[in-house]
Order: sequence, then C-alpha cells, then structure tokens
Amino acid sequence: MVTVLLTLLTVSVLQLGLALHVRNTVTDAAAEGARFAALADNGLDDGIERTRQLITTAIGPQYAQEVSASYSSYLGHSSTEIRVVTPLPVIGLLGLDQGLEVSAHAAVERLDEEE
Repeated sequence: MVTVLLTLLTVSVLQLGLALHVRNTVTDAAAEGARFAALADNGLDDGIERTRQLITTAIGPQYAQEVSASYSSYLGHSSTEIRVVTPLPVIGLLGLDQGLEVSAHAAVERLDEEE
C-alpha cells in the first residue's frame, strides 16, 4: 500500500516538473521571439519564426503550432506581443490541447533619422 502511494507521489511530482518545463520553455521562447520581432530591421513574421524555431528545438514541433504576433501598447509604449497557445502535458507529453497560453511583450526599437 505504501509503495503504491509513494510511486503515485513520485510520478505526480515528475509530471508537474514536466508541465513546468514546458511552460517555462514556451514562455522563454515567446519572450525571445518578441524581442527579435521588436528589433528595428525585423517584423512580426520574424518573431513568429524565431519563436517556432526555439520551441521546436527544445520540446518538439507539436508545441509550436499556434504562434501569433501583433503590435500593441504595453505600459504606455509601443511593443510587440507574441502569443503562444500550446498543449499542457497531463500524462507524459499527452495533454490538453490549447491548455496553456502564454504571451510576451518587448519594446519596439525605432531608428529615427537625425536631421
């Protein structure tokens, strides 16, 4: 009886660790994609592609399916926003489709010409 409970507890902690790893990886990829899109010589499509590359490399292409980008205002400054909707792993890597949604912002870089 104790062995079953300890095994269940161990598997639950491992699954929680996997879910947190996926969340942190997707959050970091979205932040990097937003920063990349905010550069003066890049656009939203560049940020989306960078985010997809990072997620695919780290945890797999099934987690990089729904990535979107837009320009917005964040804390009064123009910014880029990358939004990622991805599965949340519940049992191993299987989980709830669209169970996790993260977004990241970065201030838009502008090159003003001096007159």
